Amino acid sequence: MVPILPPSPENNRRAAEALRRGELVALPTETVYGLAGDALNPAALSRIFEVKQRPFFDPLIVHIADRAWVGKLCVRVSDQAQALMDHFWPGPLTLALPKTDRVPDLATSGLSTVALRMPSHPVALALLRETGIPLAAPSANPFGGLSPTAAEHVAAAFTEGIDCILDGGPCAVGVESTVLGWENDEPILLRAGGIPVEDIETVLKKKIASTATVGGAHEERPLPSPTAPGQLPSHYAPRTPLILWDPESPVMLSRAGLLWFGDQKPPEGFGVVENLSPGSDLREAAAHLFAALHRLDALGLDRIDARLVPEIGLGRAINDRLRRAAHLDTSA
Repeated sequence: MVPILPPSPENNRRAAEALRRGELVALPTETVYGLAGDALNPAALSRIFEVKQRPFFDPLIVHIADRAWVGKLCVRVSDQAQALMDHFWPGPLTLALPKTDRVPDLATSGLSTVALRMPSHPVALALLRETGIPLAAPSANPFGGLSPTAAEHVAAAFTEGIDCILDGGPCAVGVESTVLGWENDEPILLRAGGIPVEDIETVLKKKIASTATVGGAHEERPLPSPTAPGQLPSHYAPRTPLILWDPESPVMLSRAGLLWFGDQKPPEGFGVVENLSPGSDLREAAAHLFAALHRLDALGLDRIDARLVPEIGLGRAINDRLRRAAHLDTSA
């Protein structure tokens, strides 16, 4: 059993020592819990892929606590990237920037860019500072499964392979970070996440094209291969089959669960209903998304029906996760 440790200077030192030895530690961030390892140590990176059963072609996000690391890990940083760091860091925004040779190719899956972010969770920042090195930290769950938003989710998913789990309480944002990259100096949304794309457009004063399946009015383009974490079509899936709720197909299954949103009365016929936000608050819905899916998944239901939320703001990230979870190919 992997121990769950409350945040304290002593536990922080223990976790930092384990990371410097090349071991893995689960840590809380404002988005989801991450499976952290030394981002500059190929052996530690290999352990992340092994423990998560993550394919090597799916790049990792590198976490830092000090902006000085940007210059050590990135060849150049554009004025746009600097403006976004100034506005959103620390926070749930990941930037894909041209990498230096200091970043192992394993961390980037051979890409010329490194996905970099500064988390805002105080436990994550304290551990990064104590460790003194950048940490690669994808979500602390088996690849393709539900992301963990509580220490207990991590402990249920892994019984070995991790030195410890630092408990930072429930994740406040609850969905993974937004990932932004550049192509021909133009910003591109690579993954919808905890920062609404509209907020980024306000800072940059321009519309942003998208390679992510986020819907709405933003341009969508085909994605030939992953250029950022979380882009595979099947991802974030519970063990219980999940389908997108269709109001034209009434359900009378007592062993079906419903993931609902808003103050509208949910349809009858479902054995259990989880409402992400009775007050129609998308921030609340995002924070509750994975915890609600974990609860439904633990009930042994025959299926879960999930209602999409409005395709605005954080709703794009929520719907992105639900669409990927509902993808027919769940073998990834």
